[in-house]
Amino acid sequence: MLRIKLIVVDRTRQPFLREGEAFYIQRIRRYAVMDWNEVRPAKIRKGRPEEEILGEEAENIVKRITPKDYTVAMERSARSRTSEEMALWLEGLQQKGVECVAFLIGGPLGLAKDVLAGAREGFSLSRLTLTHEMSRLVLLEQLYRAFTILRGEKYHK
Repeated sequence: MLRIKLIVVDRTRQPFLREGEAFYIQRIRRYAVMDWNEVRPAKIRKGRPEEEILGEEAENIVKRITPKDYTVAMERSARSRTSEEMALWLEGLQQKGVECVAFLIGGPLGLAKDVLAGAREGFSLSRLTLTHEMSRLVLLEQLYRAFTILRGEKYHK
């Protein structure tokens, strides 16, 4: 069974988003092993360079990645897919023998350049700017949708 790992910076603060995350994580577990990894955010203080903040968060993210993980950096400027394309992409990864797909979601400042460069690929949910918390929920919903598409279930219309 495919393992889906989300490595996210900080915890989700909004209760309605936490409820949505729990809802989709439970549903995804019918199709894949689901790992949720929250890493400590760096302190954002006035005058602290962004590179320093992102570097600290990058260290925390990299600690959660294993050599077998197929890493996907979530970033707005990366390639996007339709729901059907995402389903086929996941199926293709499984056919290639990928055991774990690790989605990397940064904090308010995004992901460090070295995390982006080290990822196997980038992926964008939308050209719109989403909060890092909202992007987690959207990604979970799209993962669930992809699995239902692959199984011909009624969720996706």
